Amino acid sequence: MAGRYDLETTTLGTLLDDPEARAIIVDLVPELPDHPMIGFAKGMPAAAVLKMAGGQLPAETLEQLTARISAL
Repeated sequence: MAGRYDLETTTLGTLLDDPEARAIIVDLVPELPDHPMIGFAKGMPAAAVLKMAGGQLPAETLEQLTARISAL
């Protein structure tokens, strides 16, 4: 069964508004919700934000984040 979020279409803002998804994000990338560019990134699809963050986050963290959010 597919999870409730498709990271290609779900915005980062939607994920941050969901307490379960936000908890995963805070667990793996605690600085993200308070990042100076978060206002800009909230309207973007989560997958696009993760691609942009790829150079700043370890691949393992990105994989865990994707897997855990997709499992919701």
